[in-house]
Formats: sequence, structure tokens, C-alpha cells
Amino acid sequence: MENGDGMRLIVGLGNPGKRYASTLHNAGFLACERFAERNRLGPEAHKFQGAFRRGRVGAHDVGVLKPETFMNHSGEAVAEALRYLPVEPGDLIAVFDDMDIPAGRLRLRKAGGHGGHNGMRSLIEHLGTSDFPRIRVGIGRPEGERDATGHVLAKPAAEQARIFEATLDRAAEALEAILKDGIEAAMNRFNVDERGPAAGK
Repeated sequence: MENGDGMRLIVGLGNPGKRYASTLHNAGFLACERFAERNRLGPEAHKFQGAFRRGRVGAHDVGVLKPETFMNHSGEAVAEALRYLPVEPGDLIAVFDDMDIPAGRLRLRKAGGHGGHNGMRSLIEHLGTSDFPRIRVGIGRPEGERDATGHVLAKPAAEQARIFEATLDRAAEALEAILKDGIEAAMNRFNVDERGPAAGK
């Protein structure tokens, strides 16, 4: 369901609590918060094992869910939301971090696997399908000797933080574009940068 008056559920993946609040692994949470503020959605409430907001964005009734189950169990919260909301898996839009995409880039897809991301793995397992749109927020790979876990759970340093902030803004814009114009048009717009089309569009 890309157009019309149906409900859409945007799911941002991350970990709850102050320890993780501004880390790269919480890109999904942070992008959803920006989207919700930009579009003046309703106040946050604890529902569906997560933080939930709802409102109108253009022609759509939109819910935004940040599962508070911790990343590896994100699918539990989303499955619960789908039991109560007028939403099918195809009405979801998932937003999450991706080390395989360079920092500063987005990759939008109509469907796909989990790519080794534990939050997406949980979503796909609990929903029984991977056929839903997603926005992958590029955070790049760690430099030097730093391990992957230390990278994703770190708060970005100054220059990295500037790039990260700008990418989160673009992710919020991409969510708006999906709702307004559909996933195909949004892919054509956001899966490019000054270097040309991104691979795997």
C-alpha cells in the first residue's frame, strides 16, 4: 500500500536507555524521532512494547514505533503492533543502521534480507516475511583496529557526528517521500549522491 488513506507503520530500530541514546546503532530511533517532530505527530506513549506516536502525514494515518525490547528482539514489539493496528507487513517502513553503506549515504529498498542486522533478523522472523520497504542509514565500517560492536555502540566523534546528523535528516525526508510519492520514486531520489547512483538500488 503506497498511496491512499491507509495506515503506515514506521519502525525505527535501536536500543532503549541513555547508554545507547546517541550511538550509531540507534540511527533508526533517531531518524524516526526527527520524522515525528517534523510532522508534529502526537505525544509518545508506551504501547506495543515500545514508544509509539501517531498522527496524520498527508493522506496517511501514520504510526511511529521504537521497540524497547532491545535490538535483537525488535520483532516482538512489531508483531504485537500488527495484531492491534490496521496494518499489514507491506505497510511497514523499517529504518536502521547499516555498516555496509558508507557514512552519509542512504539505501532504500522495497524488500530484502536482514543483511546480518540483528534487529532486521528479528523483524523478519516474527513477521514471517521480508517483503516490506526499508531505509538503511549508512554508518560505514570501523577504522583501524576498532571492532564492529565498539563502532556501532559508540557515539560519533565531531566530524562523524556532523555527517551522521545530516544523514538522519535525509532519512526523515526519505520517509516523507515514501509516504507522498511511493517507494520507487523515493528510491530514485535518495539512492544517489554526488558520485552517482548507489549500487543495489
